Amino acid sequence: MATESTKTRRLPQVPLVLAASAGVAVAVTAAAVWAGGGVAAEIPGIADAGAVTAWGLPVARMVADAAAVATVGALLLVVVLLPGGRKLSTTQLRYLNWAAIAAVLWAAASAATLVFTLSDLFAQPIGEVTSPAVLADFVTTDAQGRSYALMAAAAGMIATLCVGIGTARWARLALVVALAGLTPPAFTGHSSAAGNHDAAVTSLALHLVGVAVWVGGLVFVLVAAARREDETADAVRRFSPLAAGALLAVAASGIVNAAVRLPSVGEVFTSRYGLMVLGKSVALAALSGIGWWHRRRTLPALQAGRRRGFVRLAAGELLLMAAAMGLAVGLSRTPAPGDSDASLSPAEELLGFPMPPPLGDFPWTPLFTQGHFDPLFAFGTAAAALLYLAGVRKLRARGDKWPVGRTISWLLGLVVTVLATMSGLAVYGKVLFSVHMGQHMILAMTVPILLVLGAPATLALRALPRAPKGEPDGPREMLLKLLHSRYVKVISHPVVASVLFIGSAFVVYYSSLFETLMRSHLGHMFMLVHFLAVGLLFFWVVIGIDPGPHRPPHLGRLFALILTMPFHSWFSISLMSSTALIGEGWWSALDRPWVKYPLDDQYDAGAIAWATGDIPVLITTIILAIQWIRSDQREARRVDRKIDRGDENDPLAAYNAYLASLHARDRRPARTTNSAPTEES
Repeated sequence: MATESTKTRRLPQVPLVLAASAGVAVAVTAAAVWAGGGVAAEIPGIADAGAVTAWGLPVARMVADAAAVATVGALLLVVVLLPGGRKLSTTQLRYLNWAAIAAVLWAAASAATLVFTLSDLFAQPIGEVTSPAVLADFVTTDAQGRSYALMAAAAGMIATLCVGIGTARWARLALVVALAGLTPPAFTGHSSAAGNHDAAVTSLALHLVGVAVWVGGLVFVLVAAARREDETADAVRRFSPLAAGALLAVAASGIVNAAVRLPSVGEVFTSRYGLMVLGKSVALAALSGIGWWHRRRTLPALQAGRRRGFVRLAAGELLLMAAAMGLAVGLSRTPAPGDSDASLSPAEELLGFPMPPPLGDFPWTPLFTQGHFDPLFAFGTAAAALLYLAGVRKLRARGDKWPVGRTISWLLGLVVTVLATMSGLAVYGKVLFSVHMGQHMILAMTVPILLVLGAPATLALRALPRAPKGEPDGPREMLLKLLHSRYVKVISHPVVASVLFIGSAFVVYYSSLFETLMRSHLGHMFMLVHFLAVGLLFFWVVIGIDPGPHRPPHLGRLFALILTMPFHSWFSISLMSSTALIGEGWWSALDRPWVKYPLDDQYDAGAIAWATGDIPVLITTIILAIQWIRSDQREARRVDRKIDRGDENDPLAAYNAYLASLHARDRRPARTTNSAPTEES
């Protein structure tokens, strides 16, 4: 009874803290919009959307952001932080209802943002732009209209999913949709219109996801602690590494975005935009200090059952986060110093960087002097390297061995990935089809060989701790389930993996898909990731070390490799012999003055695909042969050990015993026949 009374007494503090946080966010948003020049003074004779739109747009965006964060936080608590099985517990279902309510608010605020944005762009009051025909045209023809419509659709889908579901699988789907629904605005607005926009939009998307996980998770961990849920300690323990990762993602992506938007370091202290970035940085530093204090003081106290300190510090942290979110909304309405520069050239608008100089003759020096930063591959490869090295260090700390060759192979694969996606190959890969094909071949046929030989899943299974008996699955158990799932079993079948590996190239290049993907940074990034993924899948099936649902015999792997390569050669020859220019609309839009014969460049692309395909196949065949020999040697040693132990279950030992019995039986009649005459005599 004492616990229930305490819970009842503490419960009103939760809405009070949330209301205070909302008030802080609104106040900081209004101040930031005013200080940043987001609300311009009305000029006589020039059309204006009016004060309702000027103030309603940032408020609607702030509400949409807050509701999106709440949706992600509630789903994160249900799916990741609270212990549970396949069916959701009563506690999880309760917070799933909270996610549904937040998603409804998110959908409504996103729709309002769409209308206010239309009013702002047309410089007309809301009443004059809310006709269905105008709204439909805005959604179908404008990038900002599509982004807010997608957000509203994602939020509506989540609200529908969260009503009536009772399994963790559907809750995980809702969380994935929520995280995806955060990203569309990153591909419109200031970042998408700036130079180097691909780095800007990628870093902004990462920033949005990091903030949602960090802030949303904190909100609902605070709610769980204030409500004295039994699973609070477990939820906080699981949230701690997520919060640390989200903090790193927010800090790194914020630095990249600010570097893209600000022409110089001095603009940080002299421009309105820079001062807001500085304010966000101070808030981030303060939040990281609070996180350190959590790990040092309040989390151990929470594990011991003392929640007061955690709740109070988390409430203060939430208020500071609300202020940072208000600054973020104001920042989105503040023009950056670089925005007043001259308009970008057509090539810069398409590429995100100026048109590079011609390659010239061999040795194609610009391939080694040019470069382009890509946050997705930069942060992704850095995280993959650090996690791998942390796993190796953990194994060695407890006395286990890990082959050095695997570590070298993994790190070398990551280095080659960086070279393919951020060197001159990345710059000219958008300008020349031949260089793009070289980039494709490296990501699909060179990098995968190195990465699969690193055996990352095997390392993770050995380094990750087992979940205690009776507790929900941990990362190790989830990885095991994924590796032996029906989905992985289907896609890792040699036939399926081969079809995906070769068929995707025909589908991408011999349809309008290639040109469509090249016109969008998101599409281009998806294409590169796809080529890397199908390459990893194919070579994992052929020479992979990591466990899977079924491992075909070495002879079957060799057949898969031999039967796949002719199709690769066919693809290469078809490129060289084709008279139709692939992606003609994209190359024409670039207006490359130093490319006189695009079909010659396409012929070079086919030649590169053919030439660079043979070397990886030869290397793979050698690796497969070595693995085959070693497998036979291990099997021979295993059989020898069974024979030495006299294992009755060993088939070879049983067969040898059978032959010995036959031999003994054949010898007995012979001795009897020889002794008979002696007895008769």
